[in-house]
Amino acid sequence: MKKNIIAVSLVMAGLLSSCGDSFLDVKPQGVALVTQLNNKSGVNASLIGAYSLLDGIGSGGTNWHGAVSNWVYGGVASDDCYKGSDASDQPEITGIERYEVQPAFVHMRGKWRVVYDGVSRCNEVIQLVAKTTDMTDAEKTQVIAEARFLRGHYHFEAKKMWNMVPYIDEKIYNPSDPNSVKVPNDKNIWSNIEDDFKYAMDNLPETQSQKGRCTKYAAMAYLAKAYLFEGKYSTAKPLLESIVASGKYRLVDYHDNYKAATNNNAESIFEVQFSVNDGTNGNNGNAGDELNWPYFSGAPGGGCCGFYLPSSNLVNSFKTDGNGLPMLDTFNDTDLKSDQGLKITDSFTPDTAPLDPRLDWTVGRRGIPFLDWGAMPGVTWIRDQTYSGPYTGKKWMYYKAEEGTNTHSTNKRRVANNYRMIKYSHVLLWLAECEVEAGNLTKAQDYVNQIRKRAKNSTYVTTSDGKPAANYVVNEYPSGSSAFANQTAARKAVRFEQRLEFAMEGHRFFDLVRWGIADQTLNTYLQAESKKRTYLNGASFTKGKHEYFPLPVDEINNSYVNGAPTLKQNPGY
Repeated sequence: MKKNIIAVSLVMAGLLSSCGDSFLDVKPQGVALVTQLNNKSGVNASLIGAYSLLDGIGSGGTNWHGAVSNWVYGGVASDDCYKGSDASDQPEITGIERYEVQPAFVHMRGKWRVVYDGVSRCNEVIQLVAKTTDMTDAEKTQVIAEARFLRGHYHFEAKKMWNMVPYIDEKIYNPSDPNSVKVPNDKNIWSNIEDDFKYAMDNLPETQSQKGRCTKYAAMAYLAKAYLFEGKYSTAKPLLESIVASGKYRLVDYHDNYKAATNNNAESIFEVQFSVNDGTNGNNGNAGDELNWPYFSGAPGGGCCGFYLPSSNLVNSFKTDGNGLPMLDTFNDTDLKSDQGLKITDSFTPDTAPLDPRLDWTVGRRGIPFLDWGAMPGVTWIRDQTYSGPYTGKKWMYYKAEEGTNTHSTNKRRVANNYRMIKYSHVLLWLAECEVEAGNLTKAQDYVNQIRKRAKNSTYVTTSDGKPAANYVVNEYPSGSSAFANQTAARKAVRFEQRLEFAMEGHRFFDLVRWGIADQTLNTYLQAESKKRTYLNGASFTKGKHEYFPLPVDEINNSYVNGAPTLKQNPGY
């Protein structure tokens, strides 16, 4: 319940005349005044505050609205997964999944608030630096570079969600004037985002003593990512090559990218730090994914709530042919064997078809070991299997042996398994994209094969006797492969590899949009999936509209200046 403070005016002349008015000058408790922050410690504290919104938590609203994993917008809105749970729970997410999202959805405002609160915090840091006298010029420059990196990130999140969004820097932002941020969204802000990342790249160190702080190479990778979203492949390519040439990063065992014990490993270029049992209520863990846990009380997370479940389409994409290669065109012709419709007492043997081993580090399947929890039991972990399918997500889960250490002591759905925002594997596959667009198909194949070789040589999910839990067969594309015979084929192979490598990490929808294939891919997906998930019947993706989400109506209403809104709604909404 919200507490209201009622101010009562005291008009008793005798009281006022006897006491004077100094008692009215009471400094607010628990609030740092600007003058208290105009020093090195205050600047650093404010910068940490800007970092703290990377996880999407702490800006008001509901945790999952702004989750850094983008599981609602990058995941559920794609062909990777279903909303999960049951039909009555979180119906707005069903609207997002069916491309029926409305400007009044609280999810829209929740995400908007997070990213623009993040922008405000960055601008406040930069403004504080200008007023601080106990910092060297070098220290000031580095703080500004970190703040601009973060500001670039928050604007990037807004850009890929809504496309035409306002860019707000420290010259525009005035914390004492609410109208200062009422900026029209009538300009393409890619150049502003580029400038922030360029400044960060030019002024950040190559390494940082504190894990989680951005570096020169993190800024370089993020700048390259911005160029990719703009279709500037030739501009992105030398930046990505510089990261490779630095020798600072390497591919690690695949599963090491998805467990707390190997946070901040040699593959990580930038990751969002999660912590637990640090004196907070657990929101420093991955609170944005608090709904995405198996439903059964004996499962990881303690039981709740059954959201964000892998689609049949995604699971089918991990099938391989007899040579251990992806089935690029036929993967979804038949479904992998599952326990859909079976009872827990029914016998079940997992499919023996050849599979990419990354599947079982990404997806929980009945009969396959789920970390150290034993074999995933199937239907008891799913809230409504008829509605949301037989699978559950796995990449953000924790080992049973970690309970109480890498999980919050009381809320087991808060874990210290960091979100790896940019990995070296991203760089390699982005380079593969660049080479395809440049017509260098052999080099593109080499980058993809580095990823596939890692998949082959990484640890597999095994049974208690140490044997592979399924028929894992994955190999590199051979010389002369038809998958790289021409640019069109190679483009498909590279994009398919990205789906396999980063499945259930919140990137898929935004990748489909930047590649310009969202309408074709998602309508084909809906046509097939609606036969398995009846709630998807009638859903369709409209080209020219659904590539971007609607601006939150509350923000448009709040943007009025001189009787007219400064924010304009996206087409079709």
